[in-house]
Amino acid sequence: MYSKEQAKNIRQQFWTMFGKRYDRKWLLYDTKLKDVILKFSFEDRRALVSIEITPDDAIFRAYYYEKLISLKNIMKEEVSDELIFEENYILESGKTISRVFVMYEGVKIQKQTDWPEVYDFFYTYMDRLELFFREYKDVIES
Repeated sequence: MYSKEQAKNIRQQFWTMFGKRYDRKWLLYDTKLKDVILKFSFEDRRALVSIEITPDDAIFRAYYYEKLISLKNIMKEEVSDELIFEENYILESGKTISRVFVMYEGVKIQKQTDWPEVYDFFYTYMDRLELFFREYKDVIES
């Protein structure tokens, strides 16, 4: 088992190496849509690339989520056929968000031999998700 400090150092090293390997500015929080973000996550035994809808107001969250649902077929074609749509996902903090994501299971951040696969997964699917978002931002926003 890793101490909090060791776990923090491993996460920091992972993200530093990712940034060096793929030296580009990702869209992520800079979508220009309030409460709509693109996100990389590396959780327990899985990595995710997602678009998250985070407003506290359930009506706004449902509005943006329905826009993504309306684009579901296009999104699956352009990003991944394995996209997962979750209208009500509860974060550890207790906050409810909506998200659409693609997942890569069976990897651990503590296992450095998994890192190259996760880096490739992140790059491939975030690139596709960004391209989709840029192309359909006006539809999502309208």
